[in-house]
Amino acid sequence: MSIIPTKMFFTKGVGVHKDRLISFELALRDAGIEKCNLVCVSSIFPPGCKIISREEGLKLLKPGQITYVVMARNETNEPNRLIAAAVGLALPKDNNNGYGYLSEYHSFGETAKKAGEYAEDLAATMLATSLGIEFDPEKAWDERKKVYKASGKIFRTMHICQSAEGHKDGLWTTVIAAAVFLP
Repeated sequence: MSIIPTKMFFTKGVGVHKDRLISFELALRDAGIEKCNLVCVSSIFPPGCKIISREEGLKLLKPGQITYVVMARNETNEPNRLIAAAVGLALPKDNNNGYGYLSEYHSFGETAKKAGEYAEDLAATMLATSLGIEFDPEKAWDERKKVYKASGKIFRTMHICQSAEGHKDGLWTTVIAAAVFLP
């Protein structure tokens, strides 16, 4: 039996608690996906899969449901330490026949903007190499993004990122970002 998702939505969350596990649970609640049995999968965005809003996606989830996600997670109990978790997406021009890529990225000391763009860059680079697009890996993301788009093979890139500073009193702080697949 093969399960190919037909819909996907992005979500993110942050949780803070004295216990590491509960901090993660609170981040899942903030993201709205705590009621599901999450199964982390690798990085392929299926052909023909439709991106829907978080609100629409959350309405389709049922308690206890096995739910496939590409999830980035980071945590700290170090006061004021900046953490980020991001998921990037790159889609081919013909998403009905070609597949896209998702990437997870977790970092310390980076802003949400920087971490999110890096996750997007990772996904776009994986897609570009699978499509045979030639590029200079030493060039900055903005320059490579132009090359990818100019190839006519990559249609769209995007990301979702959650960042937070570690709680000032050393409580566990967890951030998650996820692409949630639906059948």
